[in-house]
Amino acid sequence: MPSGQVTHGPSDSDPKAAYPQPSTARPAPRVRTARAAEIIDAARTLLEDRGPRGLTMRKLADTVGIQAASLYKHLPSRSALEVALVEHGLDEIGSALHGALAKSTVDPIGALLDTYRSAGLANPQLYRLVTAGSFPRGQMLEGLEAWAGEPFFLAAGDPHLAQALWSFAHGTLLLELDGRFLDGSDLDRTWQAGAEAFKAARRAIPRPSVR
Repeated sequence: MPSGQVTHGPSDSDPKAAYPQPSTARPAPRVRTARAAEIIDAARTLLEDRGPRGLTMRKLADTVGIQAASLYKHLPSRSALEVALVEHGLDEIGSALHGALAKSTVDPIGALLDTYRSAGLANPQLYRLVTAGSFPRGQMLEGLEAWAGEPFFLAAGDPHLAQALWSFAHGTLLLELDGRFLDGSDLDRTWQAGAEAFKAARRAIPRPSVR
């Protein structure tokens, strides 16, 4: 998921001089009919309320008040519906992460992890659909995955550290969602400990001289 290219700021006096700058453009969303957008919104609500097994085409059709066969006039298959939901989820979390980094000048990694965790906890079923299991990369809107994942690189400053940061965030969030931590665990401190470790790793990355 994380991607990006190093583009350093102008000088050490700039608070973000040591960090890469955004280089991936946000892709324009697919053009959809109002009815298709309504179906996707209803599918997202069903997904969160009932889980993936509860998101059936028949139940979705009942929710939007049309015949099940009519769904396929707007989305050709259940697979196409899931791709639409994944794209929606990636766009939403990408917007949140880019926004968090734009507002943070002193602790990008902390801001990134806080935002990522909040997004997953708020929409656990959509988060699982976007991040767990097989990923429909070949069917995705071009550039969306790279743009949504770029904030990890922007915060970490190194592609390998960015992947490690995302792995920590994703794994810790799934364990939290599944209730796998011991009772009484202070998960706020767990996330903070991870942030501090990655900030230390980020500081250890050699910075290029600025002329």
